[in-house]
Amino acid sequence: MNQQTGKYILLLGAVIIVIGAVVYFFGNKLHWIGRLPGDIRVERENFRFYFPLTTMLLLSVLLTVVVNLLRKLL
Repeated sequence: MNQQTGKYILLLGAVIIVIGAVVYFFGNKLHWIGRLPGDIRVERENFRFYFPLTTMLLLSVLLTVVVNLLRKLL
């Protein structure tokens, strides 16, 4: 392992802590995640199918922006 690996591990740990704090303190305000228009939900008597298409696209765009910003900063 080298110094660069250590930076990435610290950054990953910080991101996990921030995500955990957001979920802990604001979890009741994030109920809309997974229930956006475009998320596919089929519920029958003995069957449930849920595919959060819009939520995944939104998170993908957000993560792409964050990763690109981190690449430019590091």
